[in-house]
Amino acid sequence: MATLHERKHFREAIMKALYEATEGNRLLGVTGAKLRDDLQVPEQDLAAACAYLMGEGLITVDWSRGNTPAMVTLTHQGIRLMEAEEEDRG
Repeated sequence: MATLHERKHFREAIMKALYEATEGNRLLGVTGAKLRDDLQVPEQDLAAACAYLMGEGLITVDWSRGNTPAMVTLTHQGIRLMEAEEEDRG
């Protein structure tokens, strides 16, 4: 299982990948397989990170068998968070 540092990194990477791939559009999502492959996140850690982010109200997840994320989408709150971070970076 991942360390605390790795778990935080996975969560941040997922949020950034979703925001970039969907250009902040709530109607678009990314498959769990694409996130796993693009970010090189182990399946179990991807599921745990998605469950955490979903609990925070930042993403929605359509789950497939085995608690595997099938489709992941940013929520309005998740988009606002990413936009705020983008503004802070300049």
